[in-house]
Amino acid sequence: MRVLVGGGTGFVGRALTRLLKDRGHEVTLVSRSPGKNRVTWDELSRLGLPPCEGVVNLSGENVLNPLRRWNESFRQEVVASRIETTKALAKAIAGAEHPPQAWVLVTGVGYYRPSHTTKYTEDSPGGDFDFFSRLVTRWEAVARIPGDVTRQAVVRSGVVLGRDGGAIAQMLWPFRLGVGGPIGSGRQPFPWIHVADLAGILAHALEREGVSGILNGVSPTAVTTTNKDFAQVMGSVLRRPALLPLPGFAISAIFGPERSIMLLEGQRVEPKRTLESGYSFAFPDLPSALRDILV
Repeated sequence: MRVLVGGGTGFVGRALTRLLKDRGHEVTLVSRSPGKNRVTWDELSRLGLPPCEGVVNLSGENVLNPLRRWNESFRQEVVASRIETTKALAKAIAGAEHPPQAWVLVTGVGYYRPSHTTKYTEDSPGGDFDFFSRLVTRWEAVARIPGDVTRQAVVRSGVVLGRDGGAIAQMLWPFRLGVGGPIGSGRQPFPWIHVADLAGILAHALEREGVSGILNGVSPTAVTTTNKDFAQVMGSVLRRPALLPLPGFAISAIFGPERSIMLLEGQRVEPKRTLESGYSFAFPDLPSALRDILV
């Protein structure tokens, strides 16, 4: 299978590229800069879709970049990096002489309203209550292509855990120094997934004929995991204490009130359709996931 990947140089993109190549697929990246096995976004818009059987979009500016102030300029970057890249790929697919078999977009569980009690499946409502939920609604809408020639799937990802990026990279050193702990109250749900499983779900959606529609990209046990649970397991795996909470006001000061919701609140999300589609998780529980990443 020839697979075109937008955003393939990032944390999840690197994992997906390795997995696809290990499975014998050819991978071409859509990138801002030209290079071997790459096409640029400009070339995509001018020349159309290169020959391929699958397309994935992982593009998107890191919302939780602590070095960027949450102002109107950065908001526009966050939106454009998702909407415009998805539009470009969807347009290229729709106009292709030989359309791909599968088109897979990665969005987020921010679609669902934060709650300590409500459990969300892929059929649950959402997408209309704050900046991030409305962004996911727009993002998924611009990805839709008329007709049924190309299978279309959307993976709503949770917090991605892995060795060389994602949430772990930002949290690791406080724990190694013995000053780690939960964020805020620690009672907020923590909808997590190992990067190997997120890449696995994407490959599954590309390869499996019957897979389409919304898939939740979270671990099967994430629905009962809290931020405090995560901190305790991480401390246990590293053999370090996990007693010092990071106060909510500090998170709000760093990220601003709108972004801090992503860390101080959370959603209880189940991968119901993902499991029903036949995907088998490599890391279904937090201890095995963190041992793989940290040991």
